[in-house]
Amino acid sequence: MKFLNFFLAFILMIYIFGCVEKTTYSGKILKEEDLLNIKVINKKDLINKFGQPSYIDNIQNKYFYYTEKNKTQNFYNKKIEYSYLFIFELDKNDSIISSESINLLNQNKKIFKNTKTSNQLVERGFIEKIFGGIGPEPLPNSP
Repeated sequence: MKFLNFFLAFILMIYIFGCVEKTTYSGKILKEEDLLNIKVINKKDLINKFGQPSYIDNIQNKYFYYTEKNKTQNFYNKKIEYSYLFIFELDKNDSIISSESINLLNQNKKIFKNTKTSNQLVERGFIEKIFGGIGPEPLPNSP
């Protein structure tokens, strides 16, 4: 019985303090050379190089790519190798206007953009013209 308890404890110790390293990826799987050489000209090159984006903003025509690489040795020893967000803005001709890469591991800089989406689709008063006003109707003054 002591041998069985010792054997189970030994197996449990190997499981907890094991030396097997596991690599997991989140988002798009990008190689180190892709991270260093991000030179694309248009939408076709972008999709050929990176594949379909993680998220597409159809209003501002931006493509977002997220990638993260984690290395885990055991349940208490986890390390994030890299974590990036790539943003590509396209024009109407599918040419890349601007590109931006954000290192999400940089905890010292809190990145919050104070930009607003332009409202070119609905002008003020457009809905009122179609539906004749919104809200409660005024009461009639007739007796």
